Amino acid sequence: MNFAERLKTFPSVSHLAAVQLLDEQGQVVATIENKPGQAGSMALYHALAQQHGGTITPAAAALGVDWYGEHKADALANPGKHTNLDRLLAWSQGSAVYTLKAIAA
Repeated sequence: MNFAERLKTFPSVSHLAAVQLLDEQGQVVATIENKPGQAGSMALYHALAQQHGGTITPAAAALGVDWYGEHKADALANPGKHTNLDRLLAWSQGSAVYTLKAIAA
């Protein structure tokens, strides 16, 4: 399934302005906004966290990488081009667990 098709399967995020990703100390490590260029990634991260108890574990991050579909190959070939995908690639190789905080619109 390609990324655009996968997006259609995610829960709606129209009620959200953004999601924040918190490290194990509760510090914000990233914010993904519900705006063009980020909305798809925000929906993906939100769906991942919903399936994993509000967190993004290394296993959840690996699943998220797969959900990015055709963008995975481009991200691997061009590090830094897809920052939200790059983050999941790195997290999938680690041991940390991140918490997703939804910010209402």
